[in-house]
Amino acid sequence: MAFDLKRVLKVMLFASNGPLSVKDIQTAISRFHEQATTLPLVEPGAGSGEQRDNPEAAAPAPAEPEEPVLPAAVEDDEFYRDVPALVTTAQIREAIDSISLELQAAASEIVLVEGHNGWRLVTHPRFARWVRLLRNEPPPVKLSPSSLETMAVIAYRQPVTRAEIEQIRGVSAEAGLNKLLERDLVYIVGRADLPGRPIQYGTTDAFLEFVGIKSLDELPASDVLSPRQIDAWLQTSNNPRAAGDADMGLDETEEQQMSLEQAAAPEQPAS
Repeated sequence: MAFDLKRVLKVMLFASNGPLSVKDIQTAISRFHEQATTLPLVEPGAGSGEQRDNPEAAAPAPAEPEEPVLPAAVEDDEFYRDVPALVTTAQIREAIDSISLELQAAASEIVLVEGHNGWRLVTHPRFARWVRLLRNEPPPVKLSPSSLETMAVIAYRQPVTRAEIEQIRGVSAEAGLNKLLERDLVYIVGRADLPGRPIQYGTTDAFLEFVGIKSLDELPASDVLSPRQIDAWLQTSNNPRAAGDADMGLDETEEQQMSLEQAAAPEQPAS
């Protein structure tokens, strides 16, 4: 029987501690061939040459007290025979797609998802509450529209400083940045080569999983956050006023947003 790549991939996906990448699969195939000379397969029922040539050597030994017999590892089947020396990326993707379609057709509680660093078997979102109950985890906290807008600016403009975020959005970005840092959706990339060396922010791998993409190249094109349009606006000398949400095509209706002027103003003592 020909080597069944799809069944082997199912086992690898189940046994993997993290995302399974094409490189991981190809490395496992290479290891198999490296070990083929030191771990030859044993035919079922085959004995040693001494036993075949010398019948006396095969005489039964004296009876011993019976002990529980554990099943031996069987490696003489099709999963370890005719293994190709190289499995291409196209073959792996074809098998993975077939596994995913099978799970979907069976309305399985398990789904196969592809992330930026490989494939994973995960529980279907409709069973998320049972998983949280098992792990005693609280319900996920949703991001506010303000945090989502801040995250969008960082995703399209990274690396970006807090001042640039606030200039684009026209409101204070401190609360949104802190929330995104806590959720590990953004991180500190470094410092800009500007006066004061302000901190620059970028998105993390958790951000890719959060929005369901494999790389930043999959972000949809944005008319309001494209670098060229924003750079042109920031460099325009005849537009001295701060950009508002309307200028950037963002929502102006959210409450509890603090403007830059409000954030800079000192607090008034209570009367």
